[in-house]
Amino acid sequence: MVDVFGWRMKFGIVTPSTNTVLQPQMDALRPPGVTNHISRMHISNAGLHSAEDFARMLSEVNSALESAVDIVMTCEPGHLILGISGESVWGGGMSAVEGIRSRIKERIGAIGLTLPADALAAALRAYGIKKSIALITPYHPSAHDNVAALFEDLGYALVRATHMAQAKPTEIAQTPEKDLRQAVIDLNGPDVEAIVQLGANLPMSQVAVEAERWLEKPVLAINTVTYWQALRSCGIADRAYGCGRLMAEF
Repeated sequence: MVDVFGWRMKFGIVTPSTNTVLQPQMDALRPPGVTNHISRMHISNAGLHSAEDFARMLSEVNSALESAVDIVMTCEPGHLILGISGESVWGGGMSAVEGIRSRIKERIGAIGLTLPADALAAALRAYGIKKSIALITPYHPSAHDNVAALFEDLGYALVRATHMAQAKPTEIAQTPEKDLRQAVIDLNGPDVEAIVQLGANLPMSQVAVEAERWLEKPVLAINTVTYWQALRSCGIADRAYGCGRLMAEF
């Protein structure tokens, strides 16, 4: 369905209640005639000091998924975006992604759906990445094997990863840009074709734009990637400049 302001598309976007980065980043990418409508999965802003804490947070997200989808569907969006990359990879590989897809499709019916893992695969293909990547996340290091399994299923080798775990969910959004720049520098090397960032509350989008120029290779921020794929899936081909090569060229 469309309306006066969203005369091309109304996106429903589901993200955790602690996420303060995704909404402004996706609003900055929004072309004329497209509107974004956020529904929040209620999770606690509790400490993330251990693997058990991180698993608890993901369990909270998992439990809140269907209710948040149901809420945003009442505004009759034309397409749904899952605005959390951790949930789409937890459990290991594409099997976890397919499980999430099935659960959401049961709630939304015939409208389109964009998952971060699908969007990332499409972006890597668009750039022509063949084999090797490096990764930045705000996850606890205990998530590494599951994330690596996703990239393996997509056909890529995860050469290096930096997991910038924070003390609680809202502090992910407070990660300094200088730390993100240093992570990019540390991960880069001739054995890496692209650098990928997961974690929708990590403020990576502008650092990624700058880093593509420094490194002369793709640096993919997950919120930009996800929104790009949602637009293109809906036949919206508008180019956005100053937002990285993905939005400007593909």
